[in-house]
Amino acid sequence: MGSLNKIKVAPDVCAYPDDDHKKLTIEIALPGVKKENIKVRVHEDSLSLNAPREDIEYSTSLAFCCPIKPEALTAKYENGLLRIEAPFKDEESDTREIKID
Repeated sequence: MGSLNKIKVAPDVCAYPDDDHKKLTIEIALPGVKKENIKVRVHEDSLSLNAPREDIEYSTSLAFCCPIKPEALTAKYENGLLRIEAPFKDEESDTREIKID
Protein backbone atom coordinates (compact mmCIF):
# COMPACT_ATOMS: atom_id res chain seq x y z
CA MET A 1 0.00 0.00 0.00
CA GLY A 2 1.57 3.32 -1.06
CA SER A 3 1.77 6.28 1.28
CA LEU A 4 -0.94 8.09 -0.71
CA ASN A 5 -3.42 5.28 0.04
CA LYS A 6 -2.84 5.05 3.79
CA ILE A 7 -5.80 5.62 6.05
CA LYS A 8 -5.29 8.56 8.41
CA VAL A 9 -6.38 8.06 12.00
CA ALA A 10 -6.21 10.23 15.10
CA PRO A 11 -3.90 8.87 17.81
CA ASP A 12 -4.89 8.67 21.46
CA VAL A 13 -3.83 11.97 23.05
CA CYS A 14 -3.78 13.09 26.67
CA ALA A 15 -2.79 16.70 27.42
CA TYR A 16 -2.70 18.13 30.94
CA PRO A 17 -1.05 20.90 32.98
CA ASP A 18 1.07 20.08 36.01
CA ASP A 19 -0.26 20.83 39.49
CA ASP A 20 1.48 24.23 39.58
CA HIS A 21 0.27 25.20 36.08
CA LYS A 22 3.84 25.83 34.96
CA LYS A 23 4.02 23.31 32.12
CA LEU A 24 1.84 21.34 29.74
CA THR A 25 2.42 17.63 29.20
CA ILE A 26 1.15 15.99 26.01
CA GLU A 27 1.20 12.20 25.68
CA ILE A 28 0.49 10.72 22.26
CA ALA A 29 0.18 6.96 21.63
CA LEU A 30 1.87 5.98 18.36
CA PRO A 31 2.22 2.18 18.46
CA GLY A 32 4.35 0.71 15.71
CA VAL A 33 5.75 4.05 14.52
CA LYS A 34 9.50 4.50 14.10
CA LYS A 35 10.90 7.57 15.87
CA GLU A 36 12.45 8.90 12.67
CA ASN A 37 9.01 8.94 10.97
CA ILE A 38 7.39 11.25 13.54
CA LYS A 39 6.94 14.82 12.32
CA VAL A 40 5.79 17.39 14.89
CA ARG A 41 5.33 21.13 14.35
CA VAL A 42 4.68 23.32 17.38
CA HIS A 43 3.60 26.93 17.74
CA GLU A 44 2.94 28.72 21.02
CA ASP A 45 -0.77 27.89 20.76
CA SER A 46 -0.92 24.61 18.79
CA LEU A 47 0.69 21.38 17.65
CA SER A 48 0.36 19.28 14.51
CA LEU A 49 1.63 15.72 14.13
CA ASN A 50 2.01 13.20 11.32
CA ALA A 51 3.44 9.77 12.05
CA PRO A 52 3.16 7.04 9.39
CA ARG A 53 3.69 3.36 9.90
CA GLU A 54 3.31 0.59 7.31
CA ASP A 55 -0.48 0.38 7.23
CA ILE A 56 -1.82 3.72 8.55
CA GLU A 57 -0.79 7.30 9.25
CA TYR A 58 -1.46 8.93 12.61
CA SER A 59 -2.43 12.55 12.14
CA THR A 60 -3.69 15.18 14.57
CA SER A 61 -3.73 18.88 15.41
CA LEU A 62 -4.18 20.27 18.91
CA ALA A 63 -4.92 23.73 20.25
CA PHE A 64 -3.43 24.52 23.66
CA CYS A 65 -5.34 26.06 26.54
CA CYS A 66 -2.62 28.67 27.10
CA PRO A 67 0.45 29.76 25.10
CA ILE A 68 3.60 27.71 25.59
CA LYS A 69 7.30 28.36 24.97
CA PRO A 70 8.02 26.22 21.86
CA GLU A 71 11.77 26.85 22.15
CA ALA A 72 11.82 25.31 25.66
CA LEU A 73 9.86 22.10 25.09
CA THR A 74 11.28 18.59 25.37
CA ALA A 75 10.12 15.45 23.59
CA LYS A 76 10.85 11.78 24.18
CA TYR A 77 9.59 8.73 22.29
CA GLU A 78 9.69 5.38 24.05
CA ASN A 79 7.67 2.16 23.70
CA GLY A 80 5.15 3.74 21.31
CA LEU A 81 4.47 6.80 23.49
CA LEU A 82 5.54 10.32 22.51
CA ARG A 83 5.76 12.56 25.58
CA ILE A 84 6.12 16.30 25.06
CA GLU A 85 6.61 18.72 27.94
CA ALA A 86 6.36 22.46 27.36
CA PRO A 87 6.48 25.29 29.88
CA PHE A 88 3.64 27.79 29.68
CA LYS A 89 4.62 31.18 28.27
CA ASP A 90 2.93 33.02 31.12
CA GLU A 91 2.33 31.25 34.38
CA GLU A 92 -1.39 30.96 35.08
CA SER A 93 -1.12 32.99 38.25
CA ASP A 94 -4.51 34.62 37.78
CA THR A 95 -6.42 31.34 37.50
CA ARG A 96 -8.60 30.06 40.28
CA GLU A 97 -10.30 26.81 41.07
CA ILE A 98 -14.07 26.79 40.68
CA LYS A 99 -16.30 25.21 43.31
CA ILE A 100 -18.74 22.76 41.76
CA ASP A 101 -22.03 22.11 43.57
